[in-house]
Amino acid sequence: MSESERYTEGMKTRRAVLGDAHVDRAVAATTAFDADFQTFITEGAWGSVWSRPGLTPRERSMITLALLAALGHHEEFAMHVRATANTGATVDDIKEALLHVAVYAGVPAANHAMKLAKAELAKLGTSASQPVMSPI
Repeated sequence: MSESERYTEGMKTRRAVLGDAHVDRAVAATTAFDADFQTFITEGAWGSVWSRPGLTPRERSMITLALLAALGHHEEFAMHVRATANTGATVDDIKEALLHVAVYAGVPAANHAMKLAKAELAKLGTSASQPVMSPI
């Protein structure tokens, strides 16, 4: 696949996952300073990795959320929580991914990601932000 084909495929996938409004804002904000970076992530992340066969968008979403939470990349994590509306990852998927983060990357990373996820899910109108009655 040529670079321009990879860019085209990447932009298609990027829009499918993040939504047109998000991508349009990113494109509109691109300057000469970060244009090469925008091309790099569109071709690399979206055209080479997210566009590959083998994993579903839901599975890629869960992996991405776990990695971003584990690494403490909070803005990107929140963005990808919002993207679950397009990838098919459910609230339970997010919860399960964050339980893995707690075990393998640490409770503080998972704890903060849980807080961010709850806030983003509430904005999406999901039930994840509803209080749960304690079983005790």
